[in-house]
Amino acid sequence: MVRLIVVLVLALGLSTPRPSLAQDATLADIRQELTVLYVEVQKLKRELSTTGGAVSNVGTGDTFDRIAAIESELQRLTGKSEELEFRIGQVIQDGTNRIGDLEFRLCELETGCDIGALGDTPTLGGGVAPEVPATMPVPSPQPETQLAANEQADFERAQEALAASDFRAAADQFETFNETYPGGPLAVEATLRRGEALEGLGDVREGARAYLSAFTLDQQGPFAAEALYRLGNALGRLGQSSEACVTLGEVGIRFPGAAVVTEAEDAMRNIGCS
Repeated sequence: MVRLIVVLVLALGLSTPRPSLAQDATLADIRQELTVLYVEVQKLKRELSTTGGAVSNVGTGDTFDRIAAIESELQRLTGKSEELEFRIGQVIQDGTNRIGDLEFRLCELETGCDIGALGDTPTLGGGVAPEVPATMPVPSPQPETQLAANEQADFERAQEALAASDFRAAADQFETFNETYPGGPLAVEATLRRGEALEGLGDVREGARAYLSAFTLDQQGPFAAEALYRLGNALGRLGQSSEACVTLGEVGIRFPGAAVVTEAEDAMRNIGCS
């Protein structure tokens, strides 16, 4: 699958002649994205630093009351720790994927760069990538919400703009959403819907890149099949028939029970895939 993603990156980056880099990703754009990643790492470091102002309420009654209060506080802190570990793991995973994408794009801009020799992207922050569970652990007896304050509302506002065919507002809002809540539970779907909005604006190439990013972020999740189908369909619209056929064919192979398999097969017939 890594080889397929590399092929798709090349197809999206090199499929048409470029009179200037201003039409596509420039080194300045890539430096800006790296700066954003650096800022997110700094935010994580601040989140992991103590403020020195923590106060624990362990009760003032008899021994049994104080033990009960201590147990309750331990449960609360354990739940909070698990939530932060989950969110940090997601940010590291998302940041590593984004850096890998930047490496491919930088390689495209450099003469004589061999994309096949890039190898795996080192984990953001060094060390071994933490295991990110498929679902957010729910602490007991005080479960923590998976969404940050206003996260659901911001996502729904962007969805409403997309449903109303206000593609410019939807694309901007989904982009801002992922900058505000990087690596959150809705990040993959937000990236996917941003691709839809960009396609609605007629920017099929950037829409395809958004679909590729959504699929790369989570290749087995609930939106993976749709992202792969939309990516293949967009490649067909860009005239990249060979890459489109390979991508659309992968939908049925990887996700045989997905609802979009039939749409992918129809798209392959329309393109004329053998």
